[in-house]
Amino acid sequence: MSDYQLKLRKLQRRDWMLWWTSVTVMLLLTLALGSFTLPKLYEGATTFFQFNLEQAVRGLAAAVLLFNTYAIYQQIVVKRLQRKLAEQLEETAKLESYAEAMHKMAMLDDLTGLHNRRFAEERLAGEVARSHRSGHPLTVIMLDLNDFKQVNDQYGHPAGDEVLKRFAERLKALVRISDLAVRLGGDEFMLLLVDCAPEKASRLVARIGTIHVDFKGASIAVSCCAGWAGYRSGEMPHKLLERADQALYESKRRGKAAPAAVSA
Repeated sequence: MSDYQLKLRKLQRRDWMLWWTSVTVMLLLTLALGSFTLPKLYEGATTFFQFNLEQAVRGLAAAVLLFNTYAIYQQIVVKRLQRKLAEQLEETAKLESYAEAMHKMAMLDDLTGLHNRRFAEERLAGEVARSHRSGHPLTVIMLDLNDFKQVNDQYGHPAGDEVLKRFAERLKALVRISDLAVRLGGDEFMLLLVDCAPEKASRLVARIGTIHVDFKGASIAVSCCAGWAGYRSGEMPHKLLERADQALYESKRRGKAAPAAVSA
């Protein structure tokens, strides 16, 4: 529950207390004034002083009634405003949820839950700038699944989707919080390793290994090829990606052992 909703509830409780307080005060004053004036009226007092006292009491009673009536009217107005405010808060919450969902859609891949290419390019540009300033290492690993088309052809696209999800889970389990796992599209993936020298990338790639996916009674073994490149001072982000892509291409050219890996 948001702070606005809590404040609104507190305001509603206070308004209800004021509402019932106004009603109670009106009733008590009415009873008190009635008990004070009615005996005088029955006694038939005709003196000038008593007459003026009765008129004053009646005027006071009328003023009290008008005041309480006005207070109750104001409470009604406040209640209407509160209802409108509550409706606006509800609409705002819905819009915020929608905006958050759209923001996630803009950053994440629907199938795997990994970050998408658009977000990866923005993050890579930021990390390249940071590495340029600080001199800290930065490594990009490009990955490609072996024989993924054959998986789709033999077992169907649902099996291929399951393979992609399982592979994404493996990547998420291996990278650190500071790193970034990305699905670029199809069966192409990328890892952005912050403060990691390219010499250490081979150990992470080796840990990916071969993934076995059980799908409708069939066990599908999937391996990957990988290539990586480390950031060079003054290098533009797209040049870093090109070198990592070239390393991946060289890895695939050499063969599809699980996992094949080449550094640029």
